[in-house]
Amino acid sequence: MSDELRDRVALVTGASGGIGRALSLRLAEAGARVALHYSSGEDRAEALLAEIGDERAGTYGADLSHPEAPRQLVQAVEETLGPIDVLVANAGMSKIQNLEDVSIEDWDETLAVNLRAPFLLAQAALPGMRERGFGRVLFVSSVAAYTGGIVGPHYASSKAGLLGLTRFLASRTAGDGVTVNAIAPALIEETSMLPGDPGGLAERIPVGRLGKPDEVADLALALLRNGYVTNEAVLVDGGLFPH
Repeated sequence: MSDELRDRVALVTGASGGIGRALSLRLAEAGARVALHYSSGEDRAEALLAEIGDERAGTYGADLSHPEAPRQLVQAVEETLGPIDVLVANAGMSKIQNLEDVSIEDWDETLAVNLRAPFLLAQAALPGMRERGFGRVLFVSSVAAYTGGIVGPHYASSKAGLLGLTRFLASRTAGDGVTVNAIAPALIEETSMLPGDPGGLAERIPVGRLGKPDEVADLALALLRNGYVTNEAVLVDGGLFPH
């Protein structure tokens, strides 16, 4: 097993949810020190901290819909755990709405959490990564970025924006030892963002079932360990969008 991540500080936003929790455990198993961000899931984040151990992790609450929160979060992590080497922008929100039902407030809130916050987190963490000659950034997008999805236009647009952000950053940081990639899951069980009945949703997936958080985490960890893969967006969708 590679030691690439051992003793690296990794910030995982949305760590109290299904994918965030699974990836945080994987990072801890790989020897990283993990900053577990939560917005409303404090109890779940604290339970995860107890599972990992407070000598290897810490919990950090922040409402990423506020423009100042991402930079404050990065500062808090670096003051306590150390400089951030790995950033996983996983936190997101979804509100099922048709085109005509999306208000300006709905649009702005969704893009603030799903796109603006990851940008601001990267903006705050990347200079240190580049200076130290090592960094891993992973944005959690969605298959909706490719298909439009079934949540709504605000959600699909926010997740598609992460792909553009990935392309912009990756092409400018590769020479500094920093990789920037995205993963795009579809319909993952044990998350709070499923847009409907799990049984009905599973029928949409060619493999015939919903994905598992551990399956997303396995691929995410492989990307974070690999210094030669950058500027990629990898679908984790059970064959929903072949390309």
